[in-house]
Amino acid sequence: MPKRSPEPTTPPRERAFLVGVELYGQEYLLTLEDSLTELSLLCDTAGLDVVGELTQKLDRPNAQTFIGSGKVEELKALAEETLAEVVVFDNELNPRHQRELEEALGANVRVLDRTAVILDIFAQHAHTSEGQLQVKLAQYEYYLPRLTGRWTHLARQAGGGGGRAGSVGGVGLRGPGETQLEVDRRAIRREITRLKEELEKVRAHRENYRSQRKRARLPTIALVGYTNAGKSTLLNRMARADVYVADQLFATLDPTTRRVHLAGNETALFTDTVGFIQKLPTTLVSAFRATLEEIAAADLLVHVVDISHPNAMNQAESVQQTLEEIGAGHIPVVVALNKIDLLPDPAAASDSLENFPQAAAISARTGEGLEKLLSLIRYSLYESFAPILVRLPYQQGQLISLFHEFGQIERIEHGRTGVLLQGRIPGRLAAQFNAWKIKPGETIEKENSHDAVVE
Repeated sequence: MPKRSPEPTTPPRERAFLVGVELYGQEYLLTLEDSLTELSLLCDTAGLDVVGELTQKLDRPNAQTFIGSGKVEELKALAEETLAEVVVFDNELNPRHQRELEEALGANVRVLDRTAVILDIFAQHAHTSEGQLQVKLAQYEYYLPRLTGRWTHLARQAGGGGGRAGSVGGVGLRGPGETQLEVDRRAIRREITRLKEELEKVRAHRENYRSQRKRARLPTIALVGYTNAGKSTLLNRMARADVYVADQLFATLDPTTRRVHLAGNETALFTDTVGFIQKLPTTLVSAFRATLEEIAAADLLVHVVDISHPNAMNQAESVQQTLEEIGAGHIPVVVALNKIDLLPDPAAASDSLENFPQAAAISARTGEGLEKLLSLIRYSLYESFAPILVRLPYQQGQLISLFHEFGQIERIEHGRTGVLLQGRIPGRLAAQFNAWKIKPGETIEKENSHDAVVE
């Protein structure tokens, strides 16, 4: 009888010990306990087993080890006792903190922070070439200032697709007196430059694609929300699509766009976007600029909130803050209070509707409330009109025509360089005029020409 080949084995998961620090005077959306619970879920998604946690409240971080020296000794003893191989801080550590902590905890323990864990999850879940480029850039920018002898393997991964890095394979390309660490840093800087050039091409391609969609007059809607709020499940339900869904953080990373039919024979393009999270790393926001521009250029946002989560309102606030940071805070929003099927009393979700101007309580899994949500979306796109005041250059003839065709003009003034328009336009068109908006309180300079006013 032929011998059966051995079954493939899953590599053992590393044991992780968590550390959370609350700094006096700083405002946090989540309590220290809730934030560590979220970090524990992140670690689980990244493939780590959490074996314990330690907390401390400080006036300010210790300059060398972030936590106090007594806590470092306590952490070292607990890590040895629980056989932890990784210590993960819920706070972002600077390179010095990381080096000093690793030296204090011993050679067998690695020190990571929340940002490093999120980067690792993104690396696992990026499947498109664009997503992989963005994750690589974020990883290299994060690790470059932290590069020591323990991280030089990163430099050997540099150069994929853009030529081999100077230190790949141990080839001696060092100049006189140059250390291997300096060579590795230079190799990573070259790779960062290459990745940025590649992503600029991606950004230009996306911009061209968005322009084509605008010419087709199809409104675009971005699904936004905290990670694991149910955006992909909602897109699948509305578009009868098959976007990957899993009950874990950051299950979907690459944006997916699908057509959805609204009432009244209208059609819109819905894009599922990467989930947000509190303390979203700045390296990720920068690297994912091309993807986040999909949100900033949308005609409407559907903010999906997991209403069954105990911190639902704090998560919603975190998403709103991130939208402001990426320049999307001005876009009209419809809120979908999702997962009412997980509530002990689904009718209780109606109490939360009062916190949002336009909201529907739904279950993306069962389809309950979906008709109300789609009606709100259609109303926001086609029936609600937003007040607007813009000065459009004459070169923007298409936008001037768009305002005349679909808007309600209350005032118009023609000047030497452009036209001042005030009135109301459909919600689905508002985002296209953002670059030329005159903000409340901003001085309007009159251009003495053949000015006319339409009442």
